[in-house]
Amino acid sequence: TPMDLRIPTGSRAPNFLLRDLDGHPHALEHYHGRITILNFWSAECEWSQRADEQLAAMMEGWESGINWVSIAPNANEKVETLKAAAVARKLPLVLHDPERSVAEMYGAEMTPHLVVIDPQGRIRYQGAFDDRTFRQKTATRNYLQEAVNALQTGESPPEESVPAYGCMIVYYDQD
Repeated sequence: TPMDLRIPTGSRAPNFLLRDLDGHPHALEHYHGRITILNFWSAECEWSQRADEQLAAMMEGWESGINWVSIAPNANEKVETLKAAAVARKLPLVLHDPERSVAEMYGAEMTPHLVVIDPQGRIRYQGAFDDRTFRQKTATRNYLQEAVNALQTGESPPEESVPAYGCMIVYYDQD
């Protein structure tokens, strides 16, 4: 089933400015010229944790020159929680999206929700990390890996979008 895409695949990735967990600003446009993976991410979602572990292994296998940017949009996850998870998972960069403005801009409703942007700044894949679900315990395809591998060889990713699967983004802190 095709995703209801906020931004059509093939469009320019809209720029944004978010702060990292130490308060330093990062703009998406700073990453043009390289393949960039945006990962709408959660410290507490097991689906995000599993994706992080696999993505870390993939990053070692890919040639350098790929940006991995995790974006934390959950209202209930405090900066301390985000920092602890980022350190434990050795994430290169986590940006905080406390107003969920970037998650909304990109139409992310789940974590993990991945967006692959080519060096020219165009969205080439968005959605699910792989094809694992509650019913299908073992992944047979890794959409993220397929997309990045294709871009690295000058091809188009085999899929433009696959609905994300994981944990719903939390919009309201219950505290």
